[in-house]
Amino acid sequence: MPRVGQVKVPDGERLTDRIAIGVLTSMFPPTLIDEVIQRAGRVEQRHRLLPARVVVYFTLAMCLWADEGYEEVARLLVGGLQHMARWRGDWQVPSSGALTQARARLGGGVMKMLFERIASPTSTEGSIGSWWRGLRLVAIDGTVFDLPDTEANSAHFGRPG
Repeated sequence: MPRVGQVKVPDGERLTDRIAIGVLTSMFPPTLIDEVIQRAGRVEQRHRLLPARVVVYFTLAMCLWADEGYEEVARLLVGGLQHMARWRGDWQVPSSGALTQARARLGGGVMKMLFERIASPTSTEGSIGSWWRGLRLVAIDGTVFDLPDTEANSAHFGRPG
């Protein structure tokens, strides 16, 4: 029996999945997503199973569940949105191919514009530990970038030691 204050989710679901969707939609409100899509000229001309707004949220959700496949990310995304009453009606999870085509149709410009709209430093001049000799400290932890093995990349970035 659940205790007072305890949250119970249906079998097979994780509470963290619902929290992740809440963070995603609060950080990127639908009005912001729609504005960026409009500015990028990517508003769909016809009704689609994967409208541009959903594809943006799907692309962002892939960052939350990086170890999951396309179809599982789509399932988690829509499941979370249904519980938040932001999604109405039935929706079948599209195939990986359909999701790939939808991302290609959206293009990278929308995500770039969205990043430029929301990205900002989280520390100010007076933040202790965020500055060294007048420079803002930045750390990227655990991130690996794959680059083509070219002479130009090797000259610019070097090789691992």
